[in-house]
Amino acid sequence: MVGPDTDPAALRVLDLTDELAFQGARLLVGIGADVVRTEPGTGLGPAARTHWHAGKRWMPAEDPAALDALAAGADVVLESGPAARLRGLREDGSSRWPHAVHVVVTPFGLTGPRRDWIGDDLVLASAGGMTWLGGRPDAQPKPPPREQALQTAGAHAAIGALLAVVSGTPQLVDISAQEAVAATLETAALAWIHAGRFPVRNGGVYEHVAHRIFEAADGYVAGGYSGSNRMWTDLLAWMAERGEAGDLLDERWQDATFRWQQRPHVDAVVRRFVARQPAAGLAAEARKRALPWAEVVPAARLTGNPQLRDRKSLVTITGEGLPDGGVEDVGFPWAALPRPVTLPALREVAPGEPPWRRSAPGQVRGKGGGEPKSKALEGVRVLDLTWVLAGPYVTKQLGEHGADIVKIESRHRQDPTRFAPSMHLRPGSDPDDSGYFINFNRNKRGVALNLRTEEGRRLLRELVPHCDVVVENFSPGVLARWGMDYASLRALNPDVILVSMAGVGQTGPWRNAVTFADTLAAMSGLSSETSDPGGPPQGLTFGLGDMVAANSAVLATLDLLARGRGGHVDLSQLEAMAATMGPAALESVLDDGVPESRTAEYPNRSPRAVPHGVYPAAGDDRWVAVSVTDEAQWHTLTRLVDLPCADGDLADRRADEDRIDATLAAWTSRHDAHELARTLQAEGIAAAVVATGQDLVEADEQLAARGFYAVLDHPLTGPVRHEGIVARLTATPGALDRPAPLLGQHTDEVLRELLGLSDEQLATLTAEGVTE
Repeated sequence: MVGPDTDPAALRVLDLTDELAFQGARLLVGIGADVVRTEPGTGLGPAARTHWHAGKRWMPAEDPAALDALAAGADVVLESGPAARLRGLREDGSSRWPHAVHVVVTPFGLTGPRRDWIGDDLVLASAGGMTWLGGRPDAQPKPPPREQALQTAGAHAAIGALLAVVSGTPQLVDISAQEAVAATLETAALAWIHAGRFPVRNGGVYEHVAHRIFEAADGYVAGGYSGSNRMWTDLLAWMAERGEAGDLLDERWQDATFRWQQRPHVDAVVRRFVARQPAAGLAAEARKRALPWAEVVPAARLTGNPQLRDRKSLVTITGEGLPDGGVEDVGFPWAALPRPVTLPALREVAPGEPPWRRSAPGQVRGKGGGEPKSKALEGVRVLDLTWVLAGPYVTKQLGEHGADIVKIESRHRQDPTRFAPSMHLRPGSDPDDSGYFINFNRNKRGVALNLRTEEGRRLLRELVPHCDVVVENFSPGVLARWGMDYASLRALNPDVILVSMAGVGQTGPWRNAVTFADTLAAMSGLSSETSDPGGPPQGLTFGLGDMVAANSAVLATLDLLARGRGGHVDLSQLEAMAATMGPAALESVLDDGVPESRTAEYPNRSPRAVPHGVYPAAGDDRWVAVSVTDEAQWHTLTRLVDLPCADGDLADRRADEDRIDATLAAWTSRHDAHELARTLQAEGIAAAVVATGQDLVEADEQLAARGFYAVLDHPLTGPVRHEGIVARLTATPGALDRPAPLLGQHTDEVLRELLGLSDEQLATLTAEGVTE
C-alpha cells in the first residue's frame, strides 16, 4: 500500500491509459517506476508504440477479477478515457481500488454537466482554449502540434500521482484534460478577467513580448528584443556592426515604451537584418552574445542536437522489431534515471513471471513522516527565487497543495510580469496589481531582499536551513557567485532540494544560451511543425514551453520529496520541451506509413479520423472542432447532415475528404457553435467550441460547475478570478488560500518568524535599502 515511505523509483504502477494519459505513464517510467499495462498498444504505429510504451511490460487482464487481482499489487493505478469506459470506478464514483492512488484522466472531469463528453487532442485543445491561439488570422484556428493538450493532461496525471504519494494517503485523483489545457494558456483567459479582452491568433506574434519567427537566408529563426535593456543594446550593436541598424541608432529608440509602440517598424528592420544571414550561423552568434535567438529545426534533427547529446538526455530503446543497437528517442525532462538511459521496448510478462518485480513497497523515509495531512504538501517550505513564468508556475502548483512559498523579490531585479507595462494586461495597473503576476503568484508570501547587497545575500543564505526546497531560474553560475551553489546549500541544509531551471541546463556547450519560450520551441522541433503545409512556421503565441518545463520541475520536486531526500534537479527547459515531441525523433527510422492529408485549407486533419478539423460556425470568427474516430460516429453524423461517402470506411472517407470537409463546413456555418457542440456530443460525436478566453471564463458551464475560475480577494483589485487547480485530490485537496503578495508584503513577518529578527533589526535593514 502506498504510504509516506513509498519510494517513487519502486512504485508499482498499473497503466490503464489511452492517449489521454500516455504521457503520464511515460513520465512515471522516467522516475524508474515499475509500469505494467494490460494491453500491448497494438493500435499504435511502430514509432508511437515504441515511444509511449518503452520501459513498460504488459499483462492481459481479460475480466474484472483478473484486473482486480493485478490492481491489488499496485501502488498507483493510472487510468484514462471517457467516463463511460472507465473500469476502476464504482457506481457511486469511488475507486474500486481504495488501497492505491487511483488517478483518473477524463476529457472533462468526473463531475459536472459535461462529465460524459468525449474528445481527442483537437477537441480538448479547442475546449480548453489552446486551438484559438494558433494559426493565421485569415485561416482556421489550430492547436499546437504533437498533441500538446493530451500531453499536458498526462503530465498533470503524473503530478497528481506523486502528490498523493507524498501525502501518504491512498485516494482518488480527478484530472480533467480540459482544465489541464485551460491552466496552460498564459494570458488567454487572464486578459479577459483583467481587461475584458482576449488575444486573437495572429500567426505566431507574441502579444506581450517582442518575439516572433523571422525568415533567414536559408531557413527560419525565432527571437526578438524583449527582456532586459541589454537584450536591446547588444542586438542593436550587432546590427550596427553589420550595417543593418537603420534608424534604430537614433536616441528615441532607446526608450522601451516607444520601441513597443513602434514594434512593426522595429520588426521590419530586424527582419532585414535576419534575412541576410544563415539560420544556424545567426543562432550560433546569438549564443556567443547571450542573446535569445535560435534556429527553427525539424524534430528529426533532435537526436543530433549537440546540447542534448552532451548531456546524454536522449533515450536508446532496444528490443524485438527494432534495429540492431536500438533506436534513439527523445528523453525525459530531467535526469531522474542515470544517464545515458537505455530502455527495453514494451514486452509481455512471461508465463509464470510475477507481474511486479518486488513484493513490498520500498522503505524510504518520506517528508512529513506518517502524520495525516489536510493538504499533500503540508509542512513543506519552498524558497522561491524565480521570476517571469516557468519558475512561478512551479511554485504556484506547490503552493496550492499546501507548501509554504517564500517568494524573494526586489525593485532591483524587476520581474517583468510585475513591472513591465506590456505584461500588465490592464492599462494603468501598477506593479502590485498586474494581472499576469496576480494569477501565477497566489498562495505565496512575498519577501523583498535586495540581492545586490551582501547583507541581502547573507539573509537569503540564512533562510535556506528553514526551507525544504529552493527553486531558481537564474542563468548558470549566478547562485555559485552568491555562495549558493548546491554544495554550499547542502552545507547549510543537508536535506535541501535545489531545483534549477536554466533554459538548456547547467552543463553542455550551450549552457550559457539565453532562452525565451519561443527559442526553446524552435530548438525542440515544435515550431517547425506549426506551419501550414507548404507555408512558413508560425510559432506559438503563448508560453507553452514555460509551463511544460514547470510541470516537469514540479514532478522532479515531488519525486525527491517522496523519496525523502535532498538533491539537485538540473532541469533543462529544452529537454522538457523535447520530451513532448512524441515519436517525432523515431518516425524517420520507424516509418509508420500513415498517409498525411493536411492542406493549407485544412491544417487540422488527422491520419486516424475523418472528418477531423475546425469548422466555421454562425457568427464572426466562431468555430467548432469535430472529430469522428469510428464507424458508429460517422454513421451518426451522416444522419444529421447529408455528407458524401455516406457508407464509406476510413480509407474511403479519406479519399473523399475534401468534399466531406466542404459539405460539413457549409452545414456547421449555419449553427451556433455552443449549440452545435452540445448536439454532436449528445449523439456521441466528439466536438467542442473553439473557446476564446471569454468563452472559458463566462460561457463554459463545465468549468463553472467545477469552480475552475476561483475568486480571491486581492487588496488592490478586490475579488478577482484565478485559474484553478488541475490535480483534484479527494482526500488531501489543494486550495487557493491567499492572493498574490504586494511587493515585500510579508518581509517583516517572514524574517521575524524564520530568522528571529527584532523590530530594530528590521528597521535598520529598511534604512540600508536591504529590504526594498
